[in-house]
Amino acid sequence: MTELAIDTSWVKLSQNNLQISAYLAQPQELGTYPGIVVLQEIFGVNSHIRDVTERIAKLGYVAIAPALFDRFAPGFETGYTPEDIEVGRKYAWEQTTASELLSDIQSAIDYLKTLPQVKQNAIGCIGFCFGGHVAYLAATLPNIKATASFYGARITTSTPGGGEATLTRTPEISGTLYAFFGIVDASIPKEQTDEMEAELEKYKIPHRVFRYDGADHGFFCDQRGSYNPKAAADAWEEVKQLFIQLK
Repeated sequence: MTELAIDTSWVKLSQNNLQISAYLAQPQELGTYPGIVVLQEIFGVNSHIRDVTERIAKLGYVAIAPALFDRFAPGFETGYTPEDIEVGRKYAWEQTTASELLSDIQSAIDYLKTLPQVKQNAIGCIGFCFGGHVAYLAATLPNIKATASFYGARITTSTPGGGEATLTRTPEISGTLYAFFGIVDASIPKEQTDEMEAELEKYKIPHRVFRYDGADHGFFCDQRGSYNPKAAADAWEEVKQLFIQLK
């Protein structure tokens, strides 16, 4: 498939008296395209997340990555050192809440719907790391028809801001969900991925769970030491198959 030429820009998402930034990538060619919300890792809307957003747009989607930490750390973007990870984890797990995250994602969806080139009722999402967990949350929004969740930690044990584990919201998922995990990812034990898969099966949510031999946490990110080209390439093909149903 020939990649499309794209335009990129930073936009503002407004809700009540709050504005958050979002990175937008869209095809230059006239037409209508499905919308995809891209959900960041703990490192902000950094070059990796912007690259993913652009890769999706080149396939014929309008992709948007809301800055999920903008409420308390506007413009936050960091690297992958142990110090960076510590700050990012604190932001992700101590300063966000599920309700605010869902509100920010809905704002991104609402923004997409204002664009004449976005196909209505054809919205998906994809998230990585912390964003993989948030993608599972986002899948409960009525507008989300297809979700790709990459190595989302703590789905079975907690939820941002506290409360019942995000897994308990599985019955609210109305679209298709694909989940991707590395088998040697120590932060997400096999028991947790099995529990998640069992819950998806229990509530008859259309889903597939992919587990990659030799792949660690962050295997999709080519800027991290844990990057696994083989697993990343396979997962990307599966993501393309998931999202093509939106077209």
